[in-house]
Amino acid sequence: MTRAQQTISVGLLVTSLYLALYLQLIPLPPLVQTEIVPVLPFWALVSFGAYLLFRLGWNVMTFHDVPEAHKELTEEIELAKVDLRRLGVDVD
Repeated sequence: MTRAQQTISVGLLVTSLYLALYLQLIPLPPLVQTEIVPVLPFWALVSFGAYLLFRLGWNVMTFHDVPEAHKELTEEIELAKVDLRRLGVDVD
């Protein structure tokens, strides 16, 4: 099974479970059914966004732990500066 098939399968499973909860096919207490179930997609979206922001921040913070990538990026920056100076742009 490819990664795309796995992702689609998990997405369909989660969607069907949420739809069963939302349509009250799975009995829940009334308070949970009216107050929590309708906001689950919004909560999941906010949680996923927070997770992605954390991962981005962590990877930026630990960037120097990847010396090869740091060296490659530094070389690309120097190349860009040389090209811009050749075109007459002040980069300093």
